[in-house]
Amino acid sequence: MPASLRRSASQDGTRRMPYFVYKITPNLRLTHIETQERYQEARATVRNLRAERAEGDDADYRMIFARQQAEAEKLLSRPKDNRVIGED
Repeated sequence: MPASLRRSASQDGTRRMPYFVYKITPNLRLTHIETQERYQEARATVRNLRAERAEGDDADYRMIFARQQAEAEKLLSRPKDNRVIGED
Protein backbone atom coordinates (compact mmCIF):
# COMPACT_ATOMS: atom_id res chain seq x y z
CA MET A 1 0.00 0.00 0.00
CA PRO A 2 1.44 3.44 -0.89
CA ALA A 3 2.51 5.62 2.04
CA SER A 4 -0.07 8.29 1.16
CA LEU A 5 -2.88 5.77 1.55
CA ARG A 6 -1.47 4.38 4.79
CA ARG A 7 -1.40 7.85 6.34
CA SER A 8 -5.01 8.65 5.48
CA ALA A 9 -6.57 5.48 6.91
CA SER A 10 -6.41 4.09 10.42
CA GLN A 11 -5.83 0.46 11.32
CA ASP A 12 -9.52 -0.40 11.05
CA GLY A 13 -9.87 1.20 7.61
CA THR A 14 -11.77 4.31 8.67
CA ARG A 15 -10.54 7.70 7.52
CA ARG A 16 -8.93 9.94 10.13
CA MET A 17 -10.05 13.52 10.60
CA PRO A 18 -7.42 15.90 9.19
CA TYR A 19 -5.78 18.99 10.64
CA PHE A 20 -6.39 22.18 8.69
CA VAL A 21 -3.82 25.00 8.81
CA TYR A 22 -5.10 28.56 8.42
CA LYS A 23 -3.83 32.11 8.32
CA ILE A 24 -6.21 34.36 10.26
CA THR A 25 -6.10 38.15 9.88
CA PRO A 26 -7.33 40.52 12.64
CA ASN A 27 -10.59 41.09 10.70
CA LEU A 28 -11.13 37.29 10.84
CA ARG A 29 -10.36 36.63 7.19
CA LEU A 30 -9.46 32.94 6.93
CA THR A 31 -6.97 31.68 4.36
CA HIS A 32 -6.53 27.92 4.09
CA ILE A 33 -2.81 27.11 3.89
CA GLU A 34 -2.81 23.31 3.81
CA THR A 35 -4.30 20.12 5.22
CA GLN A 36 -2.28 17.53 7.12
CA GLU A 37 -3.26 14.05 8.24
CA ARG A 38 -0.88 13.97 11.20
CA TYR A 39 -0.78 16.30 14.20
CA GLN A 40 3.02 16.48 14.25
CA GLU A 41 3.16 17.68 10.63
CA ALA A 42 0.43 20.28 11.16
CA ARG A 43 2.09 21.55 14.35
CA ALA A 44 5.45 21.86 12.58
CA THR A 45 3.83 23.78 9.71
CA VAL A 46 2.16 26.25 12.08
CA ARG A 47 5.35 26.75 14.08
CA ASN A 48 7.36 27.39 10.90
CA LEU A 49 4.80 29.87 9.58
CA ARG A 50 4.82 31.75 12.89
CA ALA A 51 8.64 31.81 12.99
CA GLU A 52 8.89 33.09 9.40
CA ARG A 53 6.22 35.75 9.85
CA ALA A 54 7.37 39.16 8.62
CA GLU A 55 7.71 42.01 11.10
CA GLY A 56 4.48 43.97 11.18
CA ASP A 57 2.43 40.98 10.01
CA ASP A 58 -0.41 40.83 12.52
CA ALA A 59 -1.97 37.64 11.17
CA ASP A 60 -2.07 34.49 13.25
CA TYR A 61 -1.52 30.91 12.09
CA ARG A 62 -3.63 28.17 13.59
CA MET A 63 -4.47 24.54 13.03
CA ILE A 64 -7.82 22.96 13.71
CA PHE A 65 -9.01 19.37 13.85
CA ALA A 66 -12.23 18.92 11.84
CA ARG A 67 -14.05 16.50 9.54
CA GLN A 68 -13.96 18.86 6.56
CA GLN A 69 -12.77 22.32 5.58
CA ALA A 70 -16.20 23.96 5.97
CA GLU A 71 -16.43 22.71 9.56
CA ALA A 72 -12.91 23.99 10.29
CA GLU A 73 -13.80 27.46 9.00
CA LYS A 74 -17.02 27.52 11.02
CA LEU A 75 -15.12 26.62 14.20
CA LEU A 76 -12.41 29.22 13.57
CA SER A 77 -15.00 31.93 12.85
CA ARG A 78 -16.85 31.38 16.11
CA PRO A 79 -15.91 33.80 18.92
CA LYS A 80 -14.07 32.21 21.81
CA ASP A 81 -15.88 31.70 25.11
CA ASN A 82 -14.69 33.71 28.08
CA ARG A 83 -14.13 30.72 30.30
CA VAL A 84 -13.72 31.20 34.01
CA ILE A 85 -11.36 28.73 35.61
CA GLY A 86 -11.98 28.36 39.32
CA GLU A 87 -14.13 30.58 41.46
CA ASP A 88 -13.58 34.23 42.36
